[in-house]
Amino acid sequence: MDTKTSPPASDTATPVQPPVYNADMDTSGVDERKLLRKLDMALIPWLSLLYLLSFLDRTSIGKAQLYNLEADLHMTDDQYLISLTVFFFSYAIFEVPSNVFLKRLRPSIWLSLLMLLWGVMMTVQGLVHNFGGLVGMRWMLGTFEAGLFPGVNYYLSCWYKRSEFGIRAAIFFSAATVSGAFGGLLAAAISNMEGVAGKPAWAWIFILEGLATVLAGAASFWIIQDFPDTAKFLTEAERTVVIRRLQSDDQFSAAGEVLKWKYIWKSLLDWKTWIGMVIYVGADMPLYAFSLFLPSIINQGFKATPANLLTVPVYFFACCITCLVGFLADRYGHRGFFNIGFLCIGGAGYIILIASRNAALSYFAVYMATCGIYPVIPNSIAWVSNNVEGSYKRSVSLAMVISFGNINGAVSSNVYRAKDKPWYPLGHGLVLMYIMFGIIASTTYHFALRAENARRDRGERDEIIGKTDDSQLNEKNGRFDTVEDAKREKGDEWSGYRYIL
Repeated sequence: MDTKTSPPASDTATPVQPPVYNADMDTSGVDERKLLRKLDMALIPWLSLLYLLSFLDRTSIGKAQLYNLEADLHMTDDQYLISLTVFFFSYAIFEVPSNVFLKRLRPSIWLSLLMLLWGVMMTVQGLVHNFGGLVGMRWMLGTFEAGLFPGVNYYLSCWYKRSEFGIRAAIFFSAATVSGAFGGLLAAAISNMEGVAGKPAWAWIFILEGLATVLAGAASFWIIQDFPDTAKFLTEAERTVVIRRLQSDDQFSAAGEVLKWKYIWKSLLDWKTWIGMVIYVGADMPLYAFSLFLPSIINQGFKATPANLLTVPVYFFACCITCLVGFLADRYGHRGFFNIGFLCIGGAGYIILIASRNAALSYFAVYMATCGIYPVIPNSIAWVSNNVEGSYKRSVSLAMVISFGNINGAVSSNVYRAKDKPWYPLGHGLVLMYIMFGIIASTTYHFALRAENARRDRGERDEIIGKTDDSQLNEKNGRFDTVEDAKREKGDEWSGYRYIL
């Protein structure tokens, strides 16, 4: 049996402090509280607007369907489902490469370019005349939209401490709920343009929303900021404070990191990445099913325009609960407990939807369903991000987690079939199954992280630091000249790193 011998006190990692970033810079005049507000105002509002437009664009087809989209394009129900599905394949395929490009390039260029291009695709979607044209535009829309959501979540994680990231991710993601509410109102308003310039209402929904995205994408070249070490809206002292506070939060790579393939392989081989993928899919597949088919679900008791309008209070509630959970999880921690609790509420909502044959009861259950979807998405992203160190590793891990969730959006596009109207038992049952996946994976992740923290507390992950002639020391955890070398090489595998539960 291999007995581990602890290294001498002089060789242990814990008492050594990392070198100060930009050590010659005097930061005494920087007020951290004011700096944090400055970051929030410069980053969150515009990025949230971009995601609002993104989610509006990808889900507007569900609202356009209520205004004779299928009949005008001579599509069957199966063809309509294919046009929903194809978006998710291109969306998922390009998420990981896009996050790597984002790290290599300037966010102000990469994110703006993506948005400009998907705005063009959205606009052209309103000019198609047949099923083939719609499918082609949906594929291209997914290709260019792929980089925004994983890119912005990774980008925000490069600015904030782990205990600050959750509420920002929640506010950013809440733009999806606002887009749901706003989209219903907008679709109802645009439907009045039926016949203008010879185009039907559904075409105008695509064209006007697409043109708004093009304008926002063009403006983003001047509005989106770059990473902390080069951001022009900060002074040199403020940039230094941002990076120092990140490094004090065990984000050792905040000052910069050179791309190495081993960082990407570390993400691919990390068990946390794979469990995180299952956690995320437990809310993301239900998210797309919910957003694409909510008008149709409500339509079981109401006509098209009232059904769109009745989505508004649902999304308003989702926005409030998402921001509340983001705030509480940042303040109190225990992201795993928040995930499990709210997924259970969402599951109860879908059980009611399966059993209900009353429109009013189903409408009430929809509010419960939002609790298992909207707050869980940003909380899961924050949870995964909190437990991955290394800027490239984190960018790939987040992209893989989000990509896996989105590829399962292809499932959500096909489970609410026209022949199952008006109660959709198959669709609700499959969404409930995914929510159960999320509950099981969140529970597994929580206890696995807790067990790993306990091993580190017992010293089972200690590295050997410095030179020593003691042949009894166990080198399986690595030998490094300095603690900084261990942090840089091992990232979140470093013995002093503690995972967030």
